[in-house]
Amino acid sequence: MRVLFIGDIVGEPGRHVISKVLHKVMSRHRVDVIIGNGENVAGGFGITPEIAADLFDFGLSVITLGNHAWDKKEIMDFMRKEPRLLRPANYPEGVPGQGTILMDVPGGGKLGVLQIMGRAFMPTVDCPFQSAKQEVARLQKTTRAILVDMHAETTSEKMAMGHFLDGEVTAVVGTHTHVQTADEQILPKGTAYITDIGMTGPIHSVIGMKKDMVIKKFLTQMPHRFEVASGPAALSAVLIDLDPATGKAVGIQRLRELE
Repeated sequence: MRVLFIGDIVGEPGRHVISKVLHKVMSRHRVDVIIGNGENVAGGFGITPEIAADLFDFGLSVITLGNHAWDKKEIMDFMRKEPRLLRPANYPEGVPGQGTILMDVPGGGKLGVLQIMGRAFMPTVDCPFQSAKQEVARLQKTTRAILVDMHAETTSEKMAMGHFLDGEVTAVVGTHTHVQTADEQILPKGTAYITDIGMTGPIHSVIGMKKDMVIKKFLTQMPHRFEVASGPAALSAVLIDLDPATGKAVGIQRLRELE
C-alpha cells in the first residue's frame, strides 16, 4: 500500500497547487490513500467546513490539524460530526472532535491515523507520549498499519516520538514547522520517519506568510498581522510504502511538486 502524506497546506496558494498537481502525483506514483495537514488552509490560520469539503473532494481521505484547529469557530460543530477531520488526540477531554480514525483501505483491511501535538513551545496539552501510547494500543486491536502526525515545534520532540513509537506504528511524520527536512528513514524496528514533511503553499514566503510582514516584525518586535503570500506554490509531501499485514514500512520518499 502506498500513502501520500501532504505537509501543512497554507491558504489559497496551497489549495490551488493541490487542485493543479494532485491528480498527476496520484497517477504517477500510484497512490492508494491521501492524507494532508490542513491547519493553515483557511487564510493561513485554521480551516472551515467549506474548505475541508473541498480538500475531501480533491481526494484527501483524512485531514489532520494542530494548534490552529480552533481558529475558525465555525469548524467546531463540523468537527463533531466529521470523523475524517482530526485534531490532536492529546487535547484535554471534552473538546470537539477526535484525534484518531480507522479507515478502510483498498484491497481490504484498516489503516489507523493518529494526530498528536508536542508540548515544547506549543499550547498546554496532555503528555503527547502517554497519549500516543494509549491511542496506539487501542488502534492495534484492529490494525498494525498506523500513521502518526506529530505536530510539534522542536526537532528533538519529533525525533523522540519517532523512536518512542518505533516498531509500534508504520510511520511518524512531523508537521508544523513548514520546512521539509532531509532525514527520511526507516528506523531500526521498521517505522518510517521524517522530522517535517514541509509546506504546501507559496514558495517566496516565510513559512507561507508575506515575507515583508514577517521581516518587519523581526526588525521592530511590534505586533503585526500576517497574511498569506502569493505567487508560485509547491506541494510538499512524503510517499510511504507499507505492508498492511505487518504494519511495517518498506519505504519513505520525499516529494516536492511545483504547480
